[in-house]
Amino acid sequence: MINNPKLLLGSEWVSADTTHDIVDPYTGELVAQVPVGDKALLKKAIDLAHATFALTRRQAPYERAALLHDVAAGIEKYRTDFVDLLIREAGKPLTLAHGEVTRAATTFQVAAEAARHSAGEVLDLDAYAFGKNHLGLTRRFPIGVIAGITPFNFPLNLVAHKVAPCLATGNTMLLKPAAKTPLCSLLLGQVLLEAGMIPGQVNIITCSNEDAALLSSDPFIKMVSFTGSPQVGWKLKGLCEKKKVCLELGGNAAVVVHDDANISSAVSAIATGAFAYAGQSCISVQRIFVQRSIYNSFKENFIAHVRTKIKTGNPRDAATVIGPMINVAASERILSWINAALQSGATLLHGGKMEGSCLPATILENVDHAQDIYAQEAFAPVVTLEPYDTFEQALDLVNDSDFGLQVGIFTQDLSRSLQAFQTCDVGGVLINNVPTFRVENMPYGGIKDSGFGREGVRYTMEEMTELKSLIINSP
Repeated sequence: MINNPKLLLGSEWVSADTTHDIVDPYTGELVAQVPVGDKALLKKAIDLAHATFALTRRQAPYERAALLHDVAAGIEKYRTDFVDLLIREAGKPLTLAHGEVTRAATTFQVAAEAARHSAGEVLDLDAYAFGKNHLGLTRRFPIGVIAGITPFNFPLNLVAHKVAPCLATGNTMLLKPAAKTPLCSLLLGQVLLEAGMIPGQVNIITCSNEDAALLSSDPFIKMVSFTGSPQVGWKLKGLCEKKKVCLELGGNAAVVVHDDANISSAVSAIATGAFAYAGQSCISVQRIFVQRSIYNSFKENFIAHVRTKIKTGNPRDAATVIGPMINVAASERILSWINAALQSGATLLHGGKMEGSCLPATILENVDHAQDIYAQEAFAPVVTLEPYDTFEQALDLVNDSDFGLQVGIFTQDLSRSLQAFQTCDVGGVLINNVPTFRVENMPYGGIKDSGFGREGVRYTMEEMTELKSLIINSP
């Protein structure tokens, strides 16, 4: 058990009357008891962030960049501690935990470089007669206090994707980490203070969902950046009224494997993209569409690869790919979806039953499209397999979804790649890769029920700023 974790308010670590148990998803052991802030503490943090904005908005770009570089170095300094927390509070397999720490440090490094460059342009006002003798400039300015709300599945890097752009733009933040996984956020708070963050620039407060409603109504909060479920995200957007909102929500990501694809490469990438970290990512592969002429060959190779290469079990084992489901409720939900699909005529090719707190890689075919396991976000190590005849039919199947985050297309044909880019109703099309792929500097986000706005460091910085024009009359 981790001793006495506290919440971060300015430069002070504070307790609360109520605590919340953090439980190891694999062992069921108590990891820590974390204070749960109330509405009064939230309001205090918001007011402090608002007051601190008077200082952070005046920071020079080189000062912001230096801070961000120091945070990246601090994450590396505490790598062992972050990895241990990712395993203990999120059940993340060891290799993936190290990968998340590396990516989080990279996120702050990318933000450090972006902070040095002010986005803007010179306006060619004298291109028109009415603008003669006028000079125009644009520049982006910070907006104030941002509420960052993060999910359990990437408790360090998804936090970094909100905090780093906030620091890079000179804004301030009230961060509400997921109740299941707040410990990485609190350790990041220590890193921020050690790096020299202005106290109050990032405040880290856990709270109940009911008290979190204050984040959508308080006038000092100018933007809400939310990553989580569509049900909560869209409801939150409706409550925010005049505030800026960025939503990164769910998906049931598809891949298409055409007959000209490298099957061996596709099998390996898709298996990892579907089952790593028990599929608990909004861009995990969930729906696999394979051209009929290679369907049986792909299926045979895919199942063989899963049986020999995709290990399930203890997240502290470096060979483990699939660790535990985050909790019993998540396990029970996905098992009910699998059973419903089987009762409606689906065929189970692999997995489907819990092994302790883990669900091994589960492969289904002949799944009715009305079933939740196809139509909703599984957030589990489960895929559906389905053949198609023409590439156009495959793209229609990709778009047969309420979600639109990312899609993977395996083909060697450039014209098909461009056709997919033009046709697929998603935020990102990946050729010869899985939709699970993401680099910190790329735009990231979805359409339809998958989100609103874009993340990726530079793109988040745009969301967190307002464009202002300066027009000079020089007769």
